Amino acid sequence: MSPFFDPASTPWTELGDGIRRKIVGHTPGLMSVLVHFDKGAIGIAHAHEEHDQIAYVLSGAFEAEIDGQRRVLRAGEAFTAARLQLHGVVALEDNSVLLDQFTPRREDYLSP
Repeated sequence: MSPFFDPASTPWTELGDGIRRKIVGHTPGLMSVLVHFDKGAIGIAHAHEEHDQIAYVLSGAFEAEIDGQRRVLRAGEAFTAARLQLHGVVALEDNSVLLDQFTPRREDYLSP
């Protein structure tokens, strides 16, 4: 992977149900991913067995639920989900975008 991120030449990976992602960059211990949501798209509640995650809201708004706590997050706000912590989001506006950070990197995102 190039050490530089060019958004124009990096394609989105369609995940379905109004969600798509593109990898910004990664090392073995860290990964940064843009995740774009259409209004109403749901990031179903889940937990990671080995990954810590920070999700920073770049645009739009989300209702986030982290470990049973709910809050509306807007651009400039973020949430942290440690390993095994249940978390999920619902996009409240069109063109809502998260910048997800994972440690270690998500190997499943690298395989086709």
